[in-house]
Amino acid sequence: MSMNFQRIAPLWETLPLRETSAVQKPKAAEGSIFKDVFQSVIDNVRSTEDEVAKKEYLLSTGQLDNPAELSIAMSKAEASMALFVQLREKALSAYSEISRISL
Repeated sequence: MSMNFQRIAPLWETLPLRETSAVQKPKAAEGSIFKDVFQSVIDNVRSTEDEVAKKEYLLSTGQLDNPAELSIAMSKAEASMALFVQLREKALSAYSEISRISL
């Protein structure tokens, strides 16, 4: 009895690509540094989560040679999410401080 196995095609090859930070957008205003920082952090969170999804898929289909790569990708994703949450909390705190200022 001979069994023929077909390799499973990765899902990310069929999904539409997300816009990455590699594509430079024209700056809307001179004071958009704050927006740019937040956008780069969000892009970093998305890319690390996409990398975890790819590694999980490869591991579950038996195509990942080194399972430690998944652990590393998960650690990077956790760190980027923690940075995003801290940045968000600092921004909200600064906003509430500024809103309390009476002129």
